[in-house]
Amino acid sequence: MIRVTRLNGDGLALNPDLIERVEAHPDTVAFLVDGTKYVVRESVDEVLQEIREYRASILATSYEMDRGEYRAAKDADELHPSSVVPFPSREER
Repeated sequence: MIRVTRLNGDGLALNPDLIERVEAHPDTVAFLVDGTKYVVRESVDEVLQEIREYRASILATSYEMDRGEYRAAKDADELHPSSVVPFPSREER
């Protein structure tokens, strides 16, 4: 999920996989594949940067898991045990 801000200042998290396009009219509008529209404070470039960072974080986490280096935050484990299991190392496959 990416975090954006509505014009009234309320925070909003959007699933970037459901964003069809982002336009400036002059306000930035995110159009979802289901036809929903969200007007946000961030510029088109800022929304695109958030999407790039989100997708890069998924790839980085998967590489960490593949190398057996992924460790969830300790506090997060205590509050909400993770169901994510690291990939077996290449030798274990």
